[in-house]
Amino acid sequence: MESRLPPLNALKAFESAARHLSVKLAAEELCVTPGAVSQMLKTLEADLGVKLFERVPRGIYLTDAGRDYLPSIRNAFRQIADASRRVAASVDVGTLTVSVTPFFASAWLVPRMASFQNTHPEIDLQIVTSNTVVDFSRSGVDVAVRHGLGRYPGLRSDRVVTVEMVAVASPSLVGRLGRPASPGELAGWPQVHDADRKGWSLWFQANGIAEVRTPRGPSFDDSGLLLKAVLTGQGAGLLPAAMVANEIASGELVQLLETAHLEEFAYYLVCPDNRQSLPKIAAFREWILGPAARSAGAER
Repeated sequence: MESRLPPLNALKAFESAARHLSVKLAAEELCVTPGAVSQMLKTLEADLGVKLFERVPRGIYLTDAGRDYLPSIRNAFRQIADASRRVAASVDVGTLTVSVTPFFASAWLVPRMASFQNTHPEIDLQIVTSNTVVDFSRSGVDVAVRHGLGRYPGLRSDRVVTVEMVAVASPSLVGRLGRPASPGELAGWPQVHDADRKGWSLWFQANGIAEVRTPRGPSFDDSGLLLKAVLTGQGAGLLPAAMVANEIASGELVQLLETAHLEEFAYYLVCPDNRQSLPKIAAFREWILGPAARSAGAER
């Protein structure tokens, strides 16, 4: 049979108090009261049947027994911490599942992936494309990249990149309404929207137009469908300039005004708060938010 262990909380209190030679500092470190630390030390001494500390008016000192006991306890906690890190690392390596929008995958992530794989050959990326909100508790997705305002309750959100957005419309719509001479003229146009219905509001604000009507018209959580709606003349759309460059060049779309950077309306890396420190997720965040990812591959 295994030998009975002393109370682990009492052992933690002993190690901390012995390291600081202070009940008060041990209490601050353990986030308990000094009285609670004193009680745990007394419990440990009673359990062992030996005195570990000398109490004096100005503090505490280790007895000979306490000095003999401390290295083994400190080493035991160190071994527990090391073993925990090894287990977490062994579970966490392997495949990192990243959910991204199709446009971000093709235009930004895929051209840069080799940089991540060269830096972290122990992590295999599994890229899945989607525009819908991720249910991290059920989907098996580790991290996601989404375009929007980056406000996702209960999730950590880091801005990856802000892209140039351009207002576009079909030639048929432009032929019917005329080409706008200023941003303000677009306020009266039919519009198609992103799922958050915030893109146009931010675009107007960026162009010095503070008040516009409440956004009306269809909205889409898929930028490909939004593009399709614009191509079929359902309204003006606001889309990444790189995404519609070919359509503008071919005449399928008309660029209505100059491109704009909407800093808040960007691509964000999103993951659950309680998983952000896992090694494979932390490694991917450090890479995708760092200069290596921004400079690798094609420019945005």
